[in-house]
Amino acid sequence: MLKQHIQELQQHPTPFYAYNLSLLRQTLQAAKQEAEKYNYHVHYALKANANEPILTEMREHGFGADCVSGNEIKAAIANGFAPKDVVFAGVGKSDAEINYALDQEIFCFNCESSHELSVLNELAQKKDKVARVALRINPNVNANTHKYITTGLEENKFGINAWELESVLALLEELKHVELIGIHFHIGSQITDLTVFKNLCTRVNEFQEWFLAHNIRLQHINVGGGLGVDYYNPDEQAHPDFEAYFALFNQFLELRPGQEVHFELGRALVAHCGTLVSKVLYIKNGQNTNFAILDAGMTELIRPALYQSYHKIENLSSDKEEVKYDVVGPICESSDCFGKAVSLPETSRGDLIAIRTAGAYGEVMSSGYNLRDRAKAIYY
Repeated sequence: MLKQHIQELQQHPTPFYAYNLSLLRQTLQAAKQEAEKYNYHVHYALKANANEPILTEMREHGFGADCVSGNEIKAAIANGFAPKDVVFAGVGKSDAEINYALDQEIFCFNCESSHELSVLNELAQKKDKVARVALRINPNVNANTHKYITTGLEENKFGINAWELESVLALLEELKHVELIGIHFHIGSQITDLTVFKNLCTRVNEFQEWFLAHNIRLQHINVGGGLGVDYYNPDEQAHPDFEAYFALFNQFLELRPGQEVHFELGRALVAHCGTLVSKVLYIKNGQNTNFAILDAGMTELIRPALYQSYHKIENLSSDKEEVKYDVVGPICESSDCFGKAVSLPETSRGDLIAIRTAGAYGEVMSSGYNLRDRAKAIYY
């Protein structure tokens, strides 16, 4: 698909991010169509990609905003998201961030500890406001994904543990400037085994029963996100199976009359639409290993170095016989490697290289290490 745009891509200085807006719209429409079958509410997780054209598409397709910082809330509102559609999550919200969110009168704070509830109550009281909150509960469900992106186990820093809930409810009785409206869960990211979400539903149902036994009826259930994408076959699997994903929650989640269900999808919506495009600077041929040295590095896409993650790598310029290369960047770190023993058409200086499925947690995690320039973004 990218080779069809090779002439356009060659006009831009590398490295750069290329976003296929047509593919993005197809993905968003597919997700929206399946979620609407069950009246589910989808909030886009800005942490995946906060570029303005991306946010515009999210808003125009009717998604809300899931934010984990004050600046993400500002970006959402600046790009037209209504405060009533903004959720503020995160284990370490600062006073300034909370005050800004209170002033905007956002839909909900997803709170992760008793201490946070007390601070939120204090800040809301000073403004004579009542903050709507959902308790983020740690369900102790294993997401079976990389340990750095697993968030639903008791060993993780996120959420309130089940054994804390009695004391949290007692505290909420004392706090007059927070209103409990829901419960929130998020167990991890890049989850491709839907059985994990079935297990989550079982735990959510158990917590629902617990709250009902305490005479608390919850307005909404937020099951988070975490739906993974196929990094190995981005053309064959252009977006996840939203039909199966939302149908699973409809089948196994036991709701009470009038309850809303909220999701926080990020990667599943934007990953495939983005590609990091780079140029080959040098080829180093060795006895055991050939290196293709690119002008993009871990400063542009840190996922392979941080998570040992796979991204499909393609040579857009060559159709020669395949050779294996370690595809690396220019950063002064041995971890600056996009892939080892990657089979590519024989590669030469100046060839354009596409690193696929980089629309999520790519550009947004880039850095200026080595005083590198930030890669630009183009849209096609």
